[in-house]
Amino acid sequence: MKNWHPDLGRSSSPLYMAIADLIEMDLRGGQLSAGDRLPTHRDLARRLAIDVTTVARGYLEAQKRGLVQSHVGRGTFVTGSADTARGNFTLDASPDSRRAALVDPSMNMPPEPDDPALLARMREGLSALAADLVPLLRYQSFGGAAMDKEAAALWLSRRSLTPPQERIFVAPGAHPALLAIFGMLTKPGDTVLAEAITYPGMRSIAAQLRLRLVGLPVDDHGVLPDAFADACEREKPKAIYLNPTLQNPLTLTMPAARRAAIAAVAQTYHLPIVEDDAYGFIPADGPAPLAALAPQLTWYIGGLSKCIGAGLRLAYVGAPDDSRALWSFAGAMRAGNLMASPLTTALTTRWIEDGTADAILEFLRTEAPARQALAASLLPAGYRADPLSFNIWLPLPQGWTRSTFGTHMRACGLGVMASDAFAVDGTPPEAVRVSLGGPVTRPQLQTALEFMAHALEGPPEMAGSFF
Repeated sequence: MKNWHPDLGRSSSPLYMAIADLIEMDLRGGQLSAGDRLPTHRDLARRLAIDVTTVARGYLEAQKRGLVQSHVGRGTFVTGSADTARGNFTLDASPDSRRAALVDPSMNMPPEPDDPALLARMREGLSALAADLVPLLRYQSFGGAAMDKEAAALWLSRRSLTPPQERIFVAPGAHPALLAIFGMLTKPGDTVLAEAITYPGMRSIAAQLRLRLVGLPVDDHGVLPDAFADACEREKPKAIYLNPTLQNPLTLTMPAARRAAIAAVAQTYHLPIVEDDAYGFIPADGPAPLAALAPQLTWYIGGLSKCIGAGLRLAYVGAPDDSRALWSFAGAMRAGNLMASPLTTALTTRWIEDGTADAILEFLRTEAPARQALAASLLPAGYRADPLSFNIWLPLPQGWTRSTFGTHMRACGLGVMASDAFAVDGTPPEAVRVSLGGPVTRPQLQTALEFMAHALEGPPEMAGSFF
């Protein structure tokens, strides 16, 4: 038997995951070799001062990765190298250029990871799902399995939220969740409040449900509490939609004091809050969400598109503490979506449990400020941005219209969207949202921003693109 005594401190993963991680590390480092017999569950549990079932889960996880094989009555044996265990189809396969070209530049996308170590870690998580492929192709219970809700609760705890599992739903993206919530809270003709410049998806949902969307004025701290209270008196709204952290597109983050004031107004009028916290996980220490201040009123949506990956189409929904609301939401979501994809749900759960999701967040917290610094070094002052945002909000200088500027920038590789998509009511301002993320590399971004800076130096006719 191999006298293997791993140091659990070398891995930040949960204990059972750490055991599998350390088997893999020691295979790489030569401390373990194919054919080595590992300590029994009980022996390793005693050495590490942990529960026997934790060791059993760790060995099972290692077996899923192809690192070990267990034989009844004989023990658990190392089966091969770490590289072989990962599976060549994951790490060595060439990317399909047809898929690499698939991108929607109109969306506000996070920068894409390019670090080989992080990419390898992400691929390893995907490879590990192969062992569970058949059950992941089945219909599954609505709202997420218990293990996926556990991962959701762990993720939401980063935002000071601790809802019980019965109030957590795993949804197929934030947009379907928003559609279900507003379909449940409103009927055609009802009024919903939002920031005067708001997320385009909210405007689309309001139009689809035939709702009257009323915009509220904002300052540098977000929606004005007095204007919110006045609108509650005057408009008799059914809900308010807010995107309080790194708001899309203005990049504003509502500070704690303003959040408390907004929550107080909502509580006074018993008005449901729909909190879209798509960017809330990006700041390492951002203000607590509105759901933590008014849990009895707030529908919290923690989408993963901006902080892990849009292609996952996954969001964690925290419902208010109201049984009737839970039943209504479950019915609305089941009717429209049935379930989130088990494959992407399982991948997300794994990434949360093994620390990959946190590694992606750390990448974004480094890359977004670097891109914002590049923009600040090239563009004239006067635009709105946050060091952690993936976009800037650019009011246009005299002579430029939003449509003309968007046409001029079409070939530069950046997503430039006119203010028409964001303005709730009235005449949209001459402004555009410029996205700095997506598949654009830093050198490509620099070239595009230089092109943009040149255009902003004078009127459109000086830019040389219109004949």
